[in-house]
Amino acid sequence: MIQTNIDLKPFNTFGISAIAKRFATFSSTEEITNILTNRDKDELLVLGGGSNLLLTQDFEGLVLKNEIRGYELISEDDDFVSVKVGAGEIWHEFVLMCIGKNLGGVENLSLIPGHVGASPMQNIGAYGVEIKDVFVSLEAYHIESGEVHTFDKAACKFGYRESVFKRSLKGQYIITSVTYQLTKKHAINSSYGAIEDELKKQLIENPTIKDISDAVIAIRSSKLPNPEEIGNAGSFFKNPVVDTTVLEQIQESHESVPNYPAPDNKVKLAAGWLIEQAGWKGKTLNNFGVHKKQALVLVNYDNCKGQEIFDLSTSIINDVKEKFGVTLEREVNII
Repeated sequence: MIQTNIDLKPFNTFGISAIAKRFATFSSTEEITNILTNRDKDELLVLGGGSNLLLTQDFEGLVLKNEIRGYELISEDDDFVSVKVGAGEIWHEFVLMCIGKNLGGVENLSLIPGHVGASPMQNIGAYGVEIKDVFVSLEAYHIESGEVHTFDKAACKFGYRESVFKRSLKGQYIITSVTYQLTKKHAINSSYGAIEDELKKQLIENPTIKDISDAVIAIRSSKLPNPEEIGNAGSFFKNPVVDTTVLEQIQESHESVPNYPAPDNKVKLAAGWLIEQAGWKGKTLNNFGVHKKQALVLVNYDNCKGQEIFDLSTSIINDVKEKFGVTLEREVNII
């Protein structure tokens, strides 16, 4: 059933109030077809967990909320299990389910907000792991034809927080399920310093996948605000990838600038460090600002407007560009 004039505040983790002219939920591809058959040819916005979204205005089209749930065992052998997961499942609940069944591969991605359907769209990643590392395929509903198409890893064209669904196919598909390959014999990835430090703190020398998950949860909880308490969308900016000459220029005045190897002889810089050096970490403007523990996170303290958050991000981008010659790119979807 299509509802009218619905406030989207409960459906985005920023907690931004914006009115959707029309709103409906779906839990199957058949329901998508029924809704789209009876709709006007107006603009469409598909929501999962609303965790990578900034609403800067009311939405004059139709908002569709993905509530496709469920798990299906696709294949299993001595080493791996492949599981198809409904795109409307909550990501962290899926991670915890895997750990509960001693299935590895996603433990480093614990406590990332949002739903399963967003994981390949964003190629979500944290602490040395990205979705492409465990991804097998996805199914997606083609809005124009009503057909369900399957995309393998190559077809998704994964990049750093990127996929074909954020570029050439943006707005053309609704992801309905994702299939992941999980491990029975685990390759523990504790190479990130923060994880190693947390494991040492807990006196753990031979960590299990649950130990890794617990460490990641502890780290994220200590420095990232809970969206249920403070409105936010997690990391607002991507870590910029630059030429080595840019790094060398920054090192002339900031010798200890954090940097990491990237493909094509480039380097990845820490956006949070750049923002902090530009003086923005912890800055509060009325009822919104930059989080005091993590400069990558912009926050809505109390009923701010999405446009205010956007304008703040523009000011940060301009300051970092002026100070370091680096242009930050927003990670969130701006509506």
